[in-house]
Order: sequence, then C-alpha cells, then structure tokens
Amino acid sequence: MSVHVAWDEDLARELIDQRSGLEGAMLPILHALQDKFGYVDARAVALIAKALNISRAEVFGTISFYHDFKRQPPLGGTIKLCLAEACQARGAESLATHLEQAHGVKIDGATRHGVRVETAYCLGNCALGPNALHDGEIFGRLDAQGLDDLYANVARKAGERP
Repeated sequence: MSVHVAWDEDLARELIDQRSGLEGAMLPILHALQDKFGYVDARAVALIAKALNISRAEVFGTISFYHDFKRQPPLGGTIKLCLAEACQARGAESLATHLEQAHGVKIDGATRHGVRVETAYCLGNCALGPNALHDGEIFGRLDAQGLDDLYANVARKAGERP
C-alpha cells in the first residue's frame, strides 16, 4: 500500500537533486515526487525547471501531457483499469460498462464513494487480463464480481460505503 507524505519543499528538493544528473531526468523526478507525495505539487514546477535549466512551461507541459501525473493530492483511492488491446479482447470494456451501471462510476470521471477509476494502457499482465491496478498491486483475470469486490474494498479503505 502506498503511503504518501504531505508536501515538503525540502524533501522535494532532495528528490529532485538526487535525480537531476540523470539523462532524461524529468520523468524520474516527476515519478519520484508523485510516489512520495501522491501528486506533483505546483510549487515543484519552478524547482524542477531551475534544477534542469529548462523553462517552467516545459515542466508543466510534461506534467499535463502524461495522464499519470496528478496536480493535486489524491482523494480516496484510485483503481486503474486496463483498456489496452489484450484486456479489451478479454472483456475490459464490458467491465467499464458494468462499473458505470452498477456503481455509477465512470472511468476517468469524478471520484465516487472515495474511489476514482482511471484508464490504464497496459499493466504488463496481458496474458491474465482483464487487469486493474490499485496501490501497486495488479488484479488479473477480473470479472464483474472481482471488480465489484475491488471497488468495495477501495471504497472502504477511503472511509466510504459503496
């Protein structure tokens, strides 16, 4: 289970400094910040730009281009449902429809019952699809019941009742 800490500029600087010498350092820096804080705080943009000697616009553009980078602290839990080709072939789209009909949650829509469901494009578990990801754990061979159980567990962890 991922445990995020509150935004801390000194800690952010440390994470940035540890990675700023890497080739193509921006993505490792952004991932480190998101892993630590659960999102990339707006205050990090200037820190990254300065460390990498690039414009703030370039940093912001990268953050906004990649769907996985969040710009605000997470609310509740997140389930990523794979909708890549292999999972589609195994029924992922019908699972997405089931989520909407059974729980009123739309993929990439608003948080509901403390749970946000987002699109993922390949979780690397293609042979065991359809797949979902929550807190770094992959849930394979999902069916409607398995997805319902996952959704209910994430909602409970977020302090909600599905």
